[in-house]
Amino acid sequence: MEALRVLVVDDELGMRVGASRVLERYTVPVPELSTELRFEVDLAESGEAALEKLAQTPPDILLLDHKLPGMTGLEVLERLAADGLEVLTVMITAYATLETAVTATKRGAFDFLAKPFTPDELRATISKASKHVALQRQARRHNEEKRRIKFEFVRVLAHELKAPLAAVEGYLLALQERALGEELRAYDPMVERSLVRLSGMRKLVVDLLDMTRLESGQKKREMEQLDVREIALHAIETVRAESEKRRLAVTLHAEGPVPFIADRGEVELVLNNLVTNAVKYNRDGGQVGIHLELADGALRVRVSDTGIGLTPEEIGRLFNDFVRIKNEKTRSISGSGLGLSTVKKVAELYGGEAKVESQYGVGSTFEVTLGSGR
Repeated sequence: MEALRVLVVDDELGMRVGASRVLERYTVPVPELSTELRFEVDLAESGEAALEKLAQTPPDILLLDHKLPGMTGLEVLERLAADGLEVLTVMITAYATLETAVTATKRGAFDFLAKPFTPDELRATISKASKHVALQRQARRHNEEKRRIKFEFVRVLAHELKAPLAAVEGYLLALQERALGEELRAYDPMVERSLVRLSGMRKLVVDLLDMTRLESGQKKREMEQLDVREIALHAIETVRAESEKRRLAVTLHAEGPVPFIADRGEVELVLNNLVTNAVKYNRDGGQVGIHLELADGALRVRVSDTGIGLTPEEIGRLFNDFVRIKNEKTRSISGSGLGLSTVKKVAELYGGEAKVESQYGVGSTFEVTLGSGR
């Protein structure tokens, strides 16, 4: 439950007290935000007193009488606008002329409440105003979160590209200056390292595109009957060179076809990421097991390895965007920190989940469940 502050400004004591009693016992459900609003009420008997309270602690909603001793409600609105203070204002008036309404609206009034009003009329007006405030507050939070994510995105991208670009630039300068002499074969290691660095940058770009397409909803999804076993075999083929080089035994546990209705690209993304990680974070001479199961119309993919493993703290961060687990065993392993977060997003598209069980120094088992082809 969230609390909104309401300032009631009226020169009639009975009106102030009555409004306070109604609002302090009133709550407004906001299903769109899965919350309920309650009200903390403060009182002022004049425009001047209201301005003092507004300067100290601006309320979320201002119930402002038009006819006040000294400053009028319209003059209070004018001062608020001049001071750049934005407060959602409901004008209380017994003189609801068109001219007054137009002037008050121009000066920022959100709504009007005509005197005399009933408790139900007050509740209805406050319900409308408070929902507007709550939705605006949520919109601001979303905008702030978007700015934060954008900043984090640019920061991580710059960090991830800076080192490989500098390395490739250094190798190219060495080639240009013939730092190792005129024998071309002397430069082969530099070329190989440059290609590795460029491959890592390409993988980062691909991962970013996968993530943004999923989150934006712009990627057209084509649901079709697939054989997930065939997709798994292709994922194994893409890591064959690396797995053979490191003497890894990669085993697929699926004797026959595994039919499932889904988007091919999304299933490929899940299997490619899980299998690639199982190889990349494994120990030389280790094992990778890929299990495919169908149950109650859902697909369960489990990929286990005998690799580095994870600590409980690392598991808690693993599926977030731009998270790369860095320790003495993983520091030299390249990655974008986006693969597993994208896998999780795919699982959620199908009403499923992505999770991991792991023991540090022993290995990990990743499990992704996809609901029946949604």
